[in-house]
Amino acid sequence: MSALSALTRQHPNTIREHLDGLVGDRLAVRTRAPALGRGRPAWLYSAAPEVGSEPGAREYAGLASALAAQIARTSRQPRADSIETGRMWGRELVRRSPMTAAGSPAPAPAAAAGEGPGQNTPKAPSAVSGRREVVALLEELGFAPGTNARVSVVKLRRCPLLEAAHQHPQVVCGVHLGVVRGALDELGTGPERTELTELQPFSEPGACRLDLLPRRGIAT
Repeated sequence: MSALSALTRQHPNTIREHLDGLVGDRLAVRTRAPALGRGRPAWLYSAAPEVGSEPGAREYAGLASALAAQIARTSRQPRADSIETGRMWGRELVRRSPMTAAGSPAPAPAAAAGEGPGQNTPKAPSAVSGRREVVALLEELGFAPGTNARVSVVKLRRCPLLEAAHQHPQVVCGVHLGVVRGALDELGTGPERTELTELQPFSEPGACRLDLLPRRGIAT
């Protein structure tokens, strides 16, 4: 940090503020330096690795791009078919997620004799908590989501298949929307909400916008 301060002629606090902003946006990584002598070790900053730079990621992206091109060529309804494919994937991802108790919520136990209706029955997850689980799933998939307090609007700041999404947005973005809708299905969100969930590709500076709680009447 002192080197950056000297190069830019900015106060170290100003440099730290900008670096922390980059860490918050997942554009930089902060780690502790090795301990040398007394005192707390300094923070070290480095650029975050690019999505797709992992071993095997390029081959996976190439395969996904080829599949997207095939669907775009052969399907009569590429967007609808892509959404349905993603939907099945989203349901499966939630079933396998440790957050959903090894697949699906346990059924409510029957009330014992003498107990009133609803007693000893676990509460259903709230709509907000369900949307938070979807955001956590998107985090695991590499979308670097950022959201507001109500989890109604999500900004997807990275795309694991960015090149394919640029080449075949109907298919790739349709699959991603389907993943979200399928996850919401599996988490118990009603179809009147799920079907209004919409993804707007490349609509924000450096991000795609996902409306998890859109106004009624928005076309799907």
